[in-house]
Amino acid sequence: MRHTVYCVLCVLATLALGILAARYVADSWILAFFDSLQTHISLVAIVLALIALVFKRHWYATFLVLVGAALLVHSVIMLQEYAVPSFIAPAEASVGSFRLLSFNIEDSNFENGGRIADLIIGSKADIVEIFEAGPIFSQMDRITQVYPYHIGCGVMTSDCDSLMLSKRPFQTQLMRSLGSLWDNRFILATIDMEGQPVNFASVHLSKPYFDAFHQIELDLLGSILGDVKGPLILAGDFNASVIVPDMRDFLAATGLRHAFPEPATWPIEAGAYGITIDHVFARAPLRLVSVKQIPDAMGSNHFGVMTEFGISK
Repeated sequence: MRHTVYCVLCVLATLALGILAARYVADSWILAFFDSLQTHISLVAIVLALIALVFKRHWYATFLVLVGAALLVHSVIMLQEYAVPSFIAPAEASVGSFRLLSFNIEDSNFENGGRIADLIIGSKADIVEIFEAGPIFSQMDRITQVYPYHIGCGVMTSDCDSLMLSKRPFQTQLMRSLGSLWDNRFILATIDMEGQPVNFASVHLSKPYFDAFHQIELDLLGSILGDVKGPLILAGDFNASVIVPDMRDFLAATGLRHAFPEPATWPIEAGAYGITIDHVFARAPLRLVSVKQIPDAMGSNHFGVMTEFGISK
């Protein structure tokens, strides 16, 4: 019996680690979901192998523990690789202090549309970026009293999916599709922030295990942002962690960086121990000061994110 339990645990740990290790051999969209969970799956595999050692002391279970530890450590390294430096000197002054609220509110979450509108109105955010915005469409009249400028939900598009709200007028504005799977899920606008033009971009990408659409969308996004000059902040639902291969390629190519640690945004059942698939990226001279989870998901399957940022002089 002990030997049987040992074998079952080792098989499960081997399968888990084998799926994770496949990324080091070939880049396949089929495994993209597991790539985002490398830290979590590594921990589970290590626990399984340790339990197996309780039932039977054997070199193979020890080997699985070591492999799991290596994959775990590498996942943490990758989570930090494209993070902003944590040693910014206090003397590095910034132009203003601004807030950005970004939130995928889930397109079927109509019963909480009023509460989400209250959150937006009371957030004191300078810019708000909402994804799957249908549930707040009926609340737009009172939202626009606080945020008179917006793109999406009837402006530049007839649908209400991606939405950007601003207290300040747009100097430039663009809304377009990335690829052929979804329409009008990319917004780019330039806004004067106390004398400094800042580029705000929002994006909602397809899931990475929908064939190669995620990679195609990231390539198109990177090409567009490569032509953007000046301070840039990009927020959105990327449906993938920063350790997924195409996300790493995107960050390397664009020079965008994120905070570390990023707040977990999905699944909401995991709370602070989930993964980050809703990101906020920035490029110098824009500086991320804090990126925090909004702990009340308000019926969504994502947590919202509140970002404070400044512009280094």
